[in-house]
Amino acid sequence: MTSILIVEDERNLSNVIRDRLQEEGYRVLQAFDGPSALEVARNRAPDLIVLDIMLPGMDGLEVCRRLRAYSIVPILMLTARAEEIDRVLGLELGADDYLTKPFSMHELRARVRALLRRVEMMQAAGVPPPGEVLTIGDVRLDTATNEASLGGQPLDLTPKEFALLLLLAQHPGRVFSRAYLLDAIWGYEAAAYDRTVDTHVYRLRQKLGPDTPLAQRIVAVRGTGYKLERE
Repeated sequence: MTSILIVEDERNLSNVIRDRLQEEGYRVLQAFDGPSALEVARNRAPDLIVLDIMLPGMDGLEVCRRLRAYSIVPILMLTARAEEIDRVLGLELGADDYLTKPFSMHELRARVRALLRRVEMMQAAGVPPPGEVLTIGDVRLDTATNEASLGGQPLDLTPKEFALLLLLAQHPGRVFSRAYLLDAIWGYEAAAYDRTVDTHVYRLRQKLGPDTPLAQRIVAVRGTGYKLERE
């Protein structure tokens, strides 16, 4: 059974979310502060985490940062503040999506389903499970730690850049549409965020080194998306 960890210090709201997700058939875990969230996440390995930003003991942004040091579990962040900086920081630290309070339970369930569908798509595409290492050229991708290295030196990739390179590297020669990449990696509706993929591909090439063989093998397919050319 798919398990979801709710990290929310407002117990009434946490219980409402719990009840709605249980109605969907999910097994629900709960934590009410930052340190407890990290403990439950490490010991119970949930399939998805709903994470509030404002938490006692340790805020959600720091919880997200620490989780991303070893886990690629999907994270849906909740924030009571409307400032864009909250959303940007959360996404930069590795959150997969966010909701601003107040939100409807219908929207929450829809976001949860979208994130879990993304995981299923990645698995169906053959992305190795956490713990495996993929080597392509001089690049080493460790799925257990979400870390990459280039020529033995650490390669500073964001979680989305890592997932993008991992997916392309796992299927050299296969063309992935922008819509597929957005759904599989970001979980967004494609039409609204079409430039996201292009921006991340550009940044990924720059970090690999624009003149390196691997960066040059990541090519755009006119009118479709991207692929990693075979050697």
